Order: sequence, then structure tokens, then C-alpha cells
Amino acid sequence: MVETMELGEERGQAGLPFSSVLVIGVGLIGGSVAAALKALEGAQPYVRGVDISAAAIEGALSRGYLDEGAVLGAGAGAGNAGGSSSADADDKRIIQWLSDETTDLVVLATPVSGAEEWFERLETSGYTGAITDVASTKGVLTGLAQRILSQPERYIPGHPMAGSEVNGIEGARATLFQNAHWILCPNQDSDPDIYAGLHELVTSLGARSISLPREEHDETIAVVSHVPHMVASALVSLAGSYAKDKQEIFRLAAGGFKDTTRIAAGSPELWCGIALDNREALAQGLGEIKEIIGGIELSLHNGNAVELKRLLAEAARLRSSIPATWVPDSARLVEVRIPMANHTGVIAQVTGFAGKANCNIQSINIDHINEATAILELILTDEGDKGRFMSMLIDGGFDVSFRPLGYNVQ
Repeated sequence: MVETMELGEERGQAGLPFSSVLVIGVGLIGGSVAAALKALEGAQPYVRGVDISAAAIEGALSRGYLDEGAVLGAGAGAGNAGGSSSADADDKRIIQWLSDETTDLVVLATPVSGAEEWFERLETSGYTGAITDVASTKGVLTGLAQRILSQPERYIPGHPMAGSEVNGIEGARATLFQNAHWILCPNQDSDPDIYAGLHELVTSLGARSISLPREEHDETIAVVSHVPHMVASALVSLAGSYAKDKQEIFRLAAGGFKDTTRIAAGSPELWCGIALDNREALAQGLGEIKEIIGGIELSLHNGNAVELKRLLAEAARLRSSIPATWVPDSARLVEVRIPMANHTGVIAQVTGFAGKANCNIQSINIDHINEATAILELILTDEGDKGRFMSMLIDGGFDVSFRPLGYNVQ
């Protein structure tokens, strides 16, 4: 195990928003978070991991994704870097990591069903740092945090929109979040410094951070992630029903079919949990897509080429509007400065306005001038409608200044 003095020295030199991170659950997403943190160029945070599986901890340690690891209540073998084989020792080690103020950020990467236990453990241990998660649903988690945590403002929900058909630590990789969207869901009570730190952290991992109101998250994600997964599963089932009589059907499946149905290979246990956690929004989305498919079916039955072409053209137009790549023009960055005095929930309001205007925040900083005055500083890329963003800020009662920046700005 790394000695306390050595850890303290590393933490002091890191110069990162969070110099020590504890990842709870080192499967595909949690393991990839740890891997990406340890792959950062220059200063890296000290990364610990906890899992109920000794194999997952051993795999993460052997790959260099973790500096230390512990197996929760398992007691099996080499679940930690110090060599202890005792479940009790690992459990005590976890409590120490949470209570001795050497952990700055906890990333909950467990299934939603395991979150309540961890919120309670964080609260009873006296943990005082930042908390986020990587779950694809937010309704249950935000309710638990509000009920259990004495300082729920330290918890800001997160959701990296990334994944793989390879599950567990075997599928984890440092590049998983490159160019992926990573949703953060602050509210009016969120600690603005924690939000700024999380924004810096996820963008340093190559992701594009966007803000979304937590009460809108589950419905939005149902449409763009959960419904597509169910549709992909249905397409594979359809092809499978024909394969019973026509064995060559899967051999003839073209690239489009494979691309469309790739996500159907995901873990059934994981996706069953996600679907049930978000069942209301998912069921509504599936009902709406049934209506759309019904319209296509009706146009075919009626031989209505005009209507069918209209439906296909509208879908093609919308699909073409999705950018294939995103590379910001460093010559067109814009600095936005917003005084934070006399406003509650500034982070949630401002980042929410940016999202509605399709503006991408490349970096965010809070300049604490004195105890009563702070300036929120944003750097925007060349995306979105900055005029609309400014109008929303002004209409919201904010004093705001926009300033174009040149090539040399980092």
C-alpha cells in the first residue's frame, strides 16, 4: 500500500480538480474511468477502486488502471495493493479512504440497485468530498441522494454516453470517452466549484460535457439510447425468427444491419435493469415509435409513394443534421464572464441555457474575487447560437460580457 506521506505528496503535486478519485465498481464504465484517469498526460490523480469481484479488482490493478483496490465484503485474495486477503481488512480500508479526507471524488459506477447502500456508506463515514455517478438513469439516484445525504449539493449526477458490447473490466479502455457526450445534471443547489471540477475532469478524458436538467434526463435518454437498444434487439429477434428456416440470413446481413444492431449484444442483465429503472419514459418512447412505424406501414398498404417519400425524406434530413465529427476552431473561441452575486442556482441556469442554444462549453472556471463576489468564466467553442445564449442570459437577469479569443488561448 502507498504510505500516507507519499500519497499526500502526490496529491499536492497533481494540480488537478480532483487529485484522488475512488471508483466504486470497476466494470466497463468504472474501469474505463479509472483507465482514462491513469492515461492522462502529465499529472495524474491517485485512483482507487472498489468492487464486489476480486477478479475485477485484480484485472484493473494488473492493467495499471488502479493504484489501490479493495474487494467489498468478499475477502478473496489479492483484491488490494497492500496484499491483505481479509474481507474485514478491505472493508476497513474502504471506510478509511472515505473518512480520512484523502479522497476528493467518489464515482459511483454500480448498478442503480446498489446505489442506496453506497449513499448510506458515504454519509455514515463522514465523507466530505464530491460525488458523481455514471448511471444511464437519474430519477432513482437523485431521490436517494436527496433523502440520504446531509449535503446533497455535493452530488452532481453524471452520465457518459459511451459503451461497448464487451462487458466488465475486459471491455474497459482509456479511450472509451473520446468525443463522447458526458451529461452532467446540476440543479439550483449544486456546489458550483464541484461542477466546475467535474466539467474539467470529464473534458480532460476527451468527452464533451453538456448540462441537462436532471428531471429531463431520463425522458431524453430514453429516446436516444434506451429505445434504440430495444429496437435493435427487436430487429435481431426478427432476423432470428427467419433464420430458423433460412440459415443464410445472418451470413447475408450487410454492414447496415450489423451497425444498427451492434448494441443488442450488450449485457441482458444490465439492460433489463436500465429498462426497468426508466420504464415509464421507455414505454412512452416505444409507444411513439410504434406510431411512426405504423405510419410507414399504412403508406405501404395504401401504395402512397408521396407519404412514404415524405417520411423517409424527413428522417434523412434529421439524420444529416447530426455532425459526423466535431473539431472546434481555436480561432473562434469566445470567453463569457458572468457575475454570480445575487443569483441562486447559477451553474444549473447558465449551463442549461448553453445547452438549449447548442453552445458547447470547452472550459469553465469560477474566479472567487472575495467572500461575497465570484465571476463565472466560460470558454465557448464555435458551435451553437451565441446570440440566443446571450439573450437567454440577459432575460434571466444576468449581467454578461462576451469576448472573442484568439489562437493562443488554451
